[in-house]
Amino acid sequence: MVSEFMLQQTPVVRVLPVWETWMKRWPTPAALAAEPVSEALKAWGRLGYPRRALRLHAAATVITDEFDGEVPATQEQLLALPGVGTYTAAAIACFAFNVPAVVVDTNIRRVHARLVSGQALPEQSQTAGELALAARLMPAVSSADNADAQLANAWNIAVMELGALVCTARSPRCEDCPVINQCAWIAAGRPEPHYKPKGQPWHGTDRQVRGAMMAVLRHTPAPVQRADLLGTVDLTAASQAAIELNPAREASPDHRAWVELHALEAPAEQRVRALDSLLADGLAQQGATGIQLPR
Repeated sequence: MVSEFMLQQTPVVRVLPVWETWMKRWPTPAALAAEPVSEALKAWGRLGYPRRALRLHAAATVITDEFDGEVPATQEQLLALPGVGTYTAAAIACFAFNVPAVVVDTNIRRVHARLVSGQALPEQSQTAGELALAARLMPAVSSADNADAQLANAWNIAVMELGALVCTARSPRCEDCPVINQCAWIAAGRPEPHYKPKGQPWHGTDRQVRGAMMAVLRHTPAPVQRADLLGTVDLTAASQAAIELNPAREASPDHRAWVELHALEAPAEQRVRALDSLLADGLAQQGATGIQLPR
């Protein structure tokens, strides 16, 4: 469950070290639920989309309070948890509990698009037709046959891995594909995508400013002032004086976070918008002494 939350819109190479540290610290939902949500946000680090950490902490609390600390095994129960959508519920049910759920991620959609539909890429947003196709392609399961369920889940894993390792988006290794002779895309002469994929921008966006502010809040133990986060107060002289008194200060995580935030070329209105959105999303809270992570 933790890995599925972390892997949403984030590659494995970034998730793995954070996941390993997280699971050592919080091996059970009850262990996570017992800590303040601020600790979850700190441990989330720079994975991005930190609302996932809020929802994971909330889900751990529900699991602890309502499911005796055990992650529920059915899709219906999983869907009732904070932060769990259709894909996440299906993936947890399938991979953790051997429930024959139809799992459809980006890799699976791409394999189906090429193998069956003859398109270079799936549609930009998941469609009902793609879900229906995935359901038709997954091996049938009789309600009483565990072997059928294992085969269906092995199918999900196999197609997902085929997309991740062989049928990749940019450089597919068609010569290594075990189903190349059945591939409609190959048969059609490998036509170009019917649209140009657009990557998500980062530099100069509200997400970048929000991320820099979150880094400051994660690394600064005391509440910080709104004016400091917005960059309306010149901290350069005070920061330099602190470094002269303590040279190690320059390498401290909180100092680096402040430097990165104030180095952003973000206009005032963007900084205000980013900070207000953090407060609105519950990722930060305003108290009598300043702004800090939610407790």
